[in-house]
Amino acid sequence: MSERLQTGDTAPDFTLPDADGNDVSLSAHRGRKVIVYFYPAALTPGCTKQACDFTDNLQLLADAGYDVIGVSPDKPEKLAKFREKEDLKVTLVGDPSKEVLTAYGAFGEKKLYGKTVTGVIRSTVVVDEEGKVERALYNVKATGHVAKIIKDLGV
Repeated sequence: MSERLQTGDTAPDFTLPDADGNDVSLSAHRGRKVIVYFYPAALTPGCTKQACDFTDNLQLLADAGYDVIGVSPDKPEKLAKFREKEDLKVTLVGDPSKEVLTAYGAFGEKKLYGKTVTGVIRSTVVVDEEGKVERALYNVKATGHVAKIIKDLGV
């Protein structure tokens, strides 16, 4: 299992394809804060709720200086279908190799319906303007999480 990130750590840089197959890099967001959230799979109920919550609050977060990037192990084609079906505005990137998920401590053992399984750990990492971890939250809930982040960040 990968190490979880801590406040003050340097956030691992990444370049991953978005829903249109274009590369999105964390380093391209230097100078702005970035909320990077990790979710198990596009087009599933909890992940849809979370992505819609981020989309609904995207302008509020942008006005406060935050960009939002959602990361899942999905391929760009599935992300595009997810974006179109749910009218999502948040940037979605795919990590089929799970390298970035692992680097962020968002892939490993977790409990699912009482069983231990290996998979994506629903997580959110807030990265500051310099690329350092401001907050790292693991095993978050899909529902209500965005509202909690907004409250915790004082947005």
